[in-house]
Amino acid sequence: MTTTGGRPTLRGWLAPDRPAEPATVTDPRERRLIGLEIAVVLTVTLGLSALRSALSLLEALLAPAPLSDQQVALNAPASTDTWIDLAFQLVRALQLAGWGALAAYLLLRAGFALRRVGLDRRRPGRDTLHAAGLAALIGIPGLGLYLLGRAAGITPDVAPSTLTDAWWRIPVLIVSAAANSWAEEVVMIGYLLTRFRQLGWSENRSALVAALLRGCYHLYQGVGAFAGNVVMGVVFARYWQRSSRLWPLVAAHLLIDVVAFVGYALLVDVLPF
Repeated sequence: MTTTGGRPTLRGWLAPDRPAEPATVTDPRERRLIGLEIAVVLTVTLGLSALRSALSLLEALLAPAPLSDQQVALNAPASTDTWIDLAFQLVRALQLAGWGALAAYLLLRAGFALRRVGLDRRRPGRDTLHAAGLAALIGIPGLGLYLLGRAAGITPDVAPSTLTDAWWRIPVLIVSAAANSWAEEVVMIGYLLTRFRQLGWSENRSALVAALLRGCYHLYQGVGAFAGNVVMGVVFARYWQRSSRLWPLVAAHLLIDVVAFVGYALLVDVLPF
């Protein structure tokens, strides 16, 4: 552990057993294949979501109603039939879980044990503590950015859930939060940053590109959500680059989404915003 004057530094606290970084790939053919793989993964997962999100924001800006008068629902009904709606919600969660599984599988096929990206059970207590701290660090300022955006008229009304009050609503919201957190953190952090390292990208460049992409697929929620998710992306990327622990990021994202989704569903009638 790195120390300064006998005291542990932040770097040492984050990375007591950090695995060796992957060697930079120099073979031109292998570099092209890695670049192609990244493009394919992003095309079928969150990169495509970023394009859709940008189009949704453009459509909202061109609509007659001001952006501040529009509403965006994160978990919305997909059918008027309660059982079909439940099936749609679960299929959506399964798709997100599949995105994360695809990224994890490709890392395994490339020779990376998942413990190298921090998907193991070596330190559950510390991982849980870090997850709670990261959730507070991101979630509280994120709510502030949203409220500022609403006050400035540049953010739509974001409703974390408009699902009907069915018996399955709360379990499905938790499943949705878990699927979102798994997909985003495995693809954007574990997979993408590992591949960027193989291409020889600097840590700063990798973190910035991943963070901007994270912000782009949240554009449909407005400029405030874009900015907040870029900050979240930089913080999460830096944490992983220093610690190589991915579970704390998945868990922190899960906590943020569960509080937002379930809290909104239970308290929507008394919330002041």
